[in-house]
Amino acid sequence: MIPTIGPVEPWVDVTVWFVLLVVKIFAFSNSLLYPGEAYDAAGKLNKTTWCLLLGVAVVLAVIPIPLAIVNLAMTVVALVYLADVRPALAGLRRR
Repeated sequence: MIPTIGPVEPWVDVTVWFVLLVVKIFAFSNSLLYPGEAYDAAGKLNKTTWCLLLGVAVVLAVIPIPLAIVNLAMTVVALVYLADVRPALAGLRRR
């Protein structure tokens, strides 16, 4: 028999939602800090594309939509930005 989580489950859901919202907001605000030329120099998508994708990710995180797969895809976009694009842009700034 599998024990039920009970009243803890909604708190876990809210906590995960909030943490992912903070990650998306951080990625979006960080994408605004770098100039457009840095994105080109790093060989990544341009600044407009990243800002648009991450802005949509924040908006879709705040607005409840029935398609959870879209929110998951936007979470992946934010994580890709933080794991790949942000370090490349930061590496250009140090030189």
